[in-house]
Amino acid sequence: MSVGDILLALALGFVFGWVLDKGGLNRYYKIANVFRFTDLTVLRFMMMGMAVGMVGIYTLKYFGLADLTAVSATVLAGNLIGGAIFGVGMSLSGF
Repeated sequence: MSVGDILLALALGFVFGWVLDKGGLNRYYKIANVFRFTDLTVLRFMMMGMAVGMVGIYTLKYFGLADLTAVSATVLAGNLIGGAIFGVGMSLSGF
């Protein structure tokens, strides 16, 4: 992974966060209402993001611009620890 790849990933992450903020999807009531099933705006936004990502990745693969064989296997312990840290962080921040 080159420095350019890392900078591109950071820029895309910044744009994604900016879109979330401008859409008001980082507000407490928006996230809490997802769990109450009264406002599914955040859920629809995330599912749309995943769908666009899937189409984009396979489009890049189709044109030979992406190699999906380079994806490493999932590390279960890392995912569990990361999920636990994320959950504790959300709980401590008031969500």
